[in-house]
Amino acid sequence: MGRRGSWDKRDWRAESLPALPAFPALFLAAALCVFPLEALAQDLPTFQASSSELVVLPVVVTNRDDAYVADLAANQFAVYDNGRRQQVSLFSNADTPVSAAVVIDDSGSMRNKLGQVIAATLAFARSSNPDDELFVIEFNERVRDAAGEGTLTARDPHALEAALRTLKPAGQTALYDALMVGLDRLERAARPRKVVVLMSDGGDNASRAGLEDVLARARRSNVTIYAIGLYDQGAPDTNPDVLKKLAETTGGQRYLPKSPGPLLAACERIAREIRSGYTLGYVPPDRDGRFHLVRVLIDGPNARQLRVRTRPGYFAARAPE
Repeated sequence: MGRRGSWDKRDWRAESLPALPAFPALFLAAALCVFPLEALAQDLPTFQASSSELVVLPVVVTNRDDAYVADLAANQFAVYDNGRRQQVSLFSNADTPVSAAVVIDDSGSMRNKLGQVIAATLAFARSSNPDDELFVIEFNERVRDAAGEGTLTARDPHALEAALRTLKPAGQTALYDALMVGLDRLERAARPRKVVVLMSDGGDNASRAGLEDVLARARRSNVTIYAIGLYDQGAPDTNPDVLKKLAETTGGQRYLPKSPGPLLAACERIAREIRSGYTLGYVPPDRDGRFHLVRVLIDGPNARQLRVRTRPGYFAARAPE
């Protein structure tokens, strides 16, 4: 699989985020959170900065056909933090490894879907960078790391499948608790880029945490959430709006596949999106502990045909007192 160029559309149903306000020949995106520069140096070598911290922005660019555009140059991006233009200190469009938590609903209602979910998760791994670090967080009314706090990689499908085969559908759905555990696990992960792939057929009926707890935690993290809703017509406790909000808050996508084929294609699409994105970084202008809105503008002859997506901003660190 080549890194550059565009990915073709597949048989999937993804709901894009609302269109961002447009400027002439420009489109908007957003930012992630502050990272230690040392953690980025191993995987993202193209940077210049005197500070020990950067605001890191994973950015996805697609064309009108919803195919990924992976060949833009660094000078086609401009970054604004609360309306102030920033000097881009890091730029990469390399296929760098990520840490990914696959968060799987194995409540009782998932019994007939679990085989499809296992196949889709293995397809996600096959389409991912072989050096991606993977975690499998499974949940019903309890939450468990299916690999027992171990580390899996995308290059080892046998170990991944063995972890997936330990899932036993039963009980209720603690969706928010599972996401909190997934975010905790990713905080300790090795890769600077981090994603969650959530697969669930319902809302939440067993968590101690609430949606706002998860959203607040996600806003303070660098994690992008891709949410896949596996809904049965007329089933109770479904809440696709929650999945949409999780995706919008973190710059991800929500998918609503109606059969095994589109589910498989959605997981492959997510893996390809992760591999086709850009990483931009800049030194944070303020250490005020506040939420900063970030915009990324793209210029060039084909800018009007492009869409840019990432999360809407980041929380700045506070300066030491």
